[in-house]
Amino acid sequence: MRVAMLTGGGDCPGLNAVMRAVVRKGETVYGDELVGFQDGWRGAIDGDVVPLSIATFRGTLPRGGTVIGSSRTNPYKVDHGPEAVKSALADNGIDALIAIGGEDTLGVASRLASDGVAVVGVPKTIDNDLSATELTFGFDTAVQVCVDAIDRLHTTAESHNRVMVVEVMGRHAGHIATWSAIAGGATVVLVPERPFDIDHVCGLIRQRHSRGRYASIVVVAEGAQPAEGTLALQSGERDEFGHVRLGGIGDQLAQAIEERTGFETRAIVLGHVQRGGTPTAFDRVLATRYGISAIDAVHDGDFGTMVALQAGDIVRVPLEESTAELKLVDPKIYEVAEVFFG
Repeated sequence: MRVAMLTGGGDCPGLNAVMRAVVRKGETVYGDELVGFQDGWRGAIDGDVVPLSIATFRGTLPRGGTVIGSSRTNPYKVDHGPEAVKSALADNGIDALIAIGGEDTLGVASRLASDGVAVVGVPKTIDNDLSATELTFGFDTAVQVCVDAIDRLHTTAESHNRVMVVEVMGRHAGHIATWSAIAGGATVVLVPERPFDIDHVCGLIRQRHSRGRYASIVVVAEGAQPAEGTLALQSGERDEFGHVRLGGIGDQLAQAIEERTGFETRAIVLGHVQRGGTPTAFDRVLATRYGISAIDAVHDGDFGTMVALQAGDIVRVPLEESTAELKLVDPKIYEVAEVFFG
């Protein structure tokens, strides 16, 4: 078979590990010829194909990012985009496509699958918010990056009796923020699932500092929102999938905290640092398992599915199920973080 791969959306530690596994088993076990569409769905629209082989992926297991590039292109927002993708597959003699991405990338894959395209999905999202799988690769790495930063910020904050606001990724779900806050010993964590009251946040900070010379760490997901009427936030432009380009809540929150409490407050935006660099051992293993399962699904002819982690096993679920709803933070996990507020 001639099998193509693409990586869509934001880059993520572990992408190369997925593709490396697909190529290794595809070549050595099934005798496949592997190719890649460069820069996500943009490459699939333009027919921008590159050959992939075992040699291509030598040394890439610990490498972040994606060697075939990515983009946030949406074929359904481009004139005749879906038709162009189908033509690119046919013109290049491609028998099956493995799409590696998150909600948006897999949403496109699901629509194409319903139109008869032979496609298998692999879940990729830093935010860990795909409902059909327990974990996505890249999440563990992102959390570790955040915790490393929080550990360092504790000491400098304590030296100056400061408040540090740490803005992390999390558009609709606060998994990174919640896990990082628990592991990093944060004073409070603010997530998109729970609108926050700025006065309550400031009360927790005052409570902590009233015990003596203390510092506070506030972890906030980029998509966290204040309760109506408590704090005004700026809005940004939107991408091709309709998502507002987030970022900036950390600075606004830091300013509001300093104004209300009088404590010197600094904002740190970790941003793309969470996406880059070496994936953790856990993410390398998970990504490798996903890649092997994806090429197996191709050869089983099990198209229109996504590989997923459930109860420790890699299973296959319908693509439409993978994007049916977002997986939000379990209230029980957030309750663990709340014990340490203030």
